[in-house]
Amino acid sequence: MSGATTAASSVNHSLHLPTPTLDAESQSLLQSISAQGGYAYARMAALAVAGDQSAAEAARDMAWEQLHSGPWHSVLPVWRDAYSMACLHVAKFHFAAGEFGEALGALDMGLIMGGTLLRKDLHDSVLLVSSEARKKGEKSLEACGDFKGEKLVPEVPVDVNEVLKILPCKSLTCGRVEKTSDLSLEGFLRDYFQTGTPVVITNCMAHWPARTKWNHLDYLTTVAGNRTVPVEVGRNYLCSDWKQELVTFSKFLERIRTHRSVEPTYLAQHPLFDQINELRDDICIPDYCFVGGGELQSLNAWFGPAGTVTPLHHDPHHNILAQPDHLAGLKPLMSEQN
Repeated sequence: MSGATTAASSVNHSLHLPTPTLDAESQSLLQSISAQGGYAYARMAALAVAGDQSAAEAARDMAWEQLHSGPWHSVLPVWRDAYSMACLHVAKFHFAAGEFGEALGALDMGLIMGGTLLRKDLHDSVLLVSSEARKKGEKSLEACGDFKGEKLVPEVPVDVNEVLKILPCKSLTCGRVEKTSDLSLEGFLRDYFQTGTPVVITNCMAHWPARTKWNHLDYLTTVAGNRTVPVEVGRNYLCSDWKQELVTFSKFLERIRTHRSVEPTYLAQHPLFDQINELRDDICIPDYCFVGGGELQSLNAWFGPAGTVTPLHHDPHHNILAQPDHLAGLKPLMSEQN
């Protein structure tokens, strides 16, 4: 009884996460989960709604097992939505207890691994929890506007000879990619897109807030420090010791800044901007993405230290790689022979 009393006293009932989509879709979703054999999950979810935090965590574990029951493409969408539901329930308990970091971690896992049904609830909850966390830390986005703190990447001239030492053998060719600035959409379509010719376009990102904001640790840790992101650890995914981890963005930045990780830690081809809306506001979609008349297929982020290497591969879509100049580096391709 004393344990139950202590747990109840730690809850702040003024801290509540509104989840309108979950409230509206919960019964239908639980019926779909039960139809797939998830009766135990449905029972735990009902107990979670009644105020049982252990049941919420148990439901999350059950859904997690279903997500890892086979190849990702074979996972039923209903179990991804079930995982999102459980993450929301868990986040509600942490948020009410003032455990904002734990709440954000649960919500991020729902965004990364969950389905689409409850995505708006997850995003809206992240905004609310982040706001409360900043109040607690007495640090707002405006407080980072002066950018007086430590920089992630020193703004020093690039030593090309040092960069070339990083490149694997045979990664360079005798071909030279043309560089141009102020390229019109018509010129891009006619001279490069339709002919399948690569090109480097300069001076077209001066208006991006990311060019200044993203090189300041204060800003990045304030808007995203407590967020959980998937990273790759290792030189490249062909190495035997390559692995994937889930870490907070602040821990990821610390690894880059201090080089504490023995192997490079790399955030690669992750829909970061779908997950962290504040960072999405710092970039603009280049108009060049739409000259072919199609739709934008994906918007991903690559974020990591010098020395990362991408093995030779073929992407199914046309790509436009945008790199802020003072944060950019060469992204070498490693040939299959190496």
